[in-house]
Amino acid sequence: MSGNQITAQSVNAGGRVAGKGALVTGGATGIGRACAERLAAEGAMVWVTDVAASGGAECVAAIREAGGTAEFMLHDVTQESAWQEVVAVIGESEQPLNILVNNAGIAIGGSILEMKLADWQKQQAVNLDGVFLGLKHCIPLLRDSGSGSIINMSSVAGMKGAPSLAAYNATKGGVRLLTKGVALECAGNRWPIRVNSVHPGIIATAIWEKMNPELSEKIVTEGANALDLETLAGTAVPTGELGYPSDIANAVLFLASEESRYMTGTEVVVDAGLCA
Repeated sequence: MSGNQITAQSVNAGGRVAGKGALVTGGATGIGRACAERLAAEGAMVWVTDVAASGGAECVAAIREAGGTAEFMLHDVTQESAWQEVVAVIGESEQPLNILVNNAGIAIGGSILEMKLADWQKQQAVNLDGVFLGLKHCIPLLRDSGSGSIINMSSVAGMKGAPSLAAYNATKGGVRLLTKGVALECAGNRWPIRVNSVHPGIIATAIWEKMNPELSEKIVTEGANALDLETLAGTAVPTGELGYPSDIANAVLFLASEESRYMTGTEVVVDAGLCA
């Protein structure tokens, strides 16, 4: 997979997560789709969930076309009943759940003085409540599988503050510490589950176009109608490079595999030095 592509690879029958079952939320596009396709390419059976039915179906179709195994389920991560339905389907399948990628998320930027309470609550519901519900309802399945890895998608915004992104900082910082607390709970109970977080930097996804209108206006190329992420990365990232969903998917694959068996309660930062 080249850097800027989200294209399913041919399945490696002896892959790094062969025989494992993986649930990826927010898997219809961007980082979520790249993670779903990467895990499937390395042998996992993947349940892709999202509120975007067409994108989720496209992801599953691409995985199957490449020889992988995947199913799509419509899923609003903010609703506990939706989590219960998803977990019930997985629990009734012959494939145990071994990997949970809590990826679904949104970004709403703006001054804390002007942000509507409804927007604050919506972002908290998706980015933090969704992760909490995934942990609550999937840990029993992961525990019973005998080998579990949970990867919670945070952000560099969960490591450092940013003006006009304080509300987003709150959600992603919450994911980081929630990860650590649950990792220690699993370890203390001797449950065979590792829990880690991934912190992407500036990655080429559609989330930037919806994050912050004021910020967008400042970094849109003159005459263009979309964010110039290459320019943003060139000025903000130490290496000057823009990241791609595949860069995050590779980190998720590592945490999902037995290669990271001695890692839990920590964060993997994929940002080309932005937090250094």
